[in-house]
Amino acid sequence: MDFAFDATTEELRARLLTFMDEHVYPAEAVAEEQRARLASPWDTPAVVEELKAEARRQGLWNLFLPDAEYGAGLTNLQYAPLAEITGRSPHLAPTALNCAAPDTGNMEVLAQFGDERQRKQWLEPLLAGEIRSAFAMTEPEVASSDATNVETRIDREGDQYVITGRKWYISGAMNPDCKIFIVMGKTDPDGADVRRQQSMVLVPRDTPGVTVKRAMRVFGYEDHSHGGHAEVLFDHVRVPVSSLVGEEGGGFAIAQARLGPGRIHHCMRLIGMAERAIELMCRRAVSRTAFGKALAQQGVVQNWIADARVAVEQSRLLVLKTAWLMDTVGNRGAHTEIQAIKIATPRTVVDILDRAIQLHGAGGVSQDFPLAELYASARTLMLADGPDEVHQRSLARRELKRYV
Repeated sequence: MDFAFDATTEELRARLLTFMDEHVYPAEAVAEEQRARLASPWDTPAVVEELKAEARRQGLWNLFLPDAEYGAGLTNLQYAPLAEITGRSPHLAPTALNCAAPDTGNMEVLAQFGDERQRKQWLEPLLAGEIRSAFAMTEPEVASSDATNVETRIDREGDQYVITGRKWYISGAMNPDCKIFIVMGKTDPDGADVRRQQSMVLVPRDTPGVTVKRAMRVFGYEDHSHGGHAEVLFDHVRVPVSSLVGEEGGGFAIAQARLGPGRIHHCMRLIGMAERAIELMCRRAVSRTAFGKALAQQGVVQNWIADARVAVEQSRLLVLKTAWLMDTVGNRGAHTEIQAIKIATPRTVVDILDRAIQLHGAGGVSQDFPLAELYASARTLMLADGPDEVHQRSLARRELKRYV
């Protein structure tokens, strides 16, 4: 296993680091100021569009897509350090580079499973950053950690599908630029194979019967970077049969294909969050005095910083190994490692952020530092893309299988 950055990665890292210093970090405060003056909190601040234009001009665009026809053609191992850099400003940088969830996963689904018409109508404007999208799977009435529980119905009537159901925490749905939903529901609710009951269909946001009912907060935050999280009602929504993504009964498999890259992308960005937290810890520790000496001279603070450095280096190596395996043996061959990073990385980063907040005192929970919002994001990732316990269950079964 060779995790050394190749020439392409080094060149992109240098350009991206400069872009972050010159454009993204200065734009963080500007974006907040502009958002406060917008007619709707879900409108996009002007500075975000400026960042997108600059990123595209510099060729820092769609870096996440390994398919060179649509994206940068980078491997997972090449993309990992770039995603880490964007994770240092997770609520701004990924959007600026058109590398933000849920659009990334939706673009991957359309590129891999969509037909030519679907790619022309929806993938192309997503790749251009002209529209946003949402992925509608999670439901409030069932344990969505088990995707076979989905209750939304997708019934065929002639040349149409009729969709009825209630979804929530649908990322991206509050953004007025969100034009398309990928909706998961059951086309064969009584089928013998519970993993072949589900399908996915494309539903334009303006389709009659689609109601974005309310925004869902996360730890009290309204997550503007992902276009918010919404409760969405589908009341006898009719779409043509041509809106089917892939094949009937293929929804569960598509969801798994979508979540594999999504999980590692989240973990890559989490490493960047941890690095920013360590930087803030160190700056705070050398600039504040308590009980007659700098915080940096307090033993407990030194332990926090040392432990954080060890933990982030361990996590990065596991993420890089997973990326390398995905590139060399595929997502199925990297299944154990994908689950391992999904379990370990959010926990590690939540702990580092918790220490950073503690070191900042009242400032740590305030809006004057990014730590509280970073904490909310990292803690949420212990639930997103499958809660930790589901991955632990699967991983344990895989380990025990060798002994049974």
